[in-house]
Amino acid sequence: MIKTSKQRAYLKGLAMNMTPIFQIGKSSLTPELTQAVAQALEARELVKISVLQNCSDDPKVIASYLAERTRSEVVQVIGKKIVLYKEGKGNKKKIELPQ
Repeated sequence: MIKTSKQRAYLKGLAMNMTPIFQIGKSSLTPELTQAVAQALEARELVKISVLQNCSDDPKVIASYLAERTRSEVVQVIGKKIVLYKEGKGNKKKIELPQ
């Protein structure tokens, strides 16, 4: 769970060098896409998503919906890019947040 602005800034820094692994297009959010994002969050903890020009939905709305459905947190939404974070469980943690 992101508690401080320092932790959020750290995650933003990590996400800066990432390429989006999902693209949301004309069909917007589907149950299959939501499930795929949830699986990617379990494996990676930090996921970057690109919203294409032909998607009519607001990226901020998409981000909050995805975060709610995948039990993750929105790190940032810049333009048409969404970054989500979900803390790993137990010894599966890949990202160690600064205190």
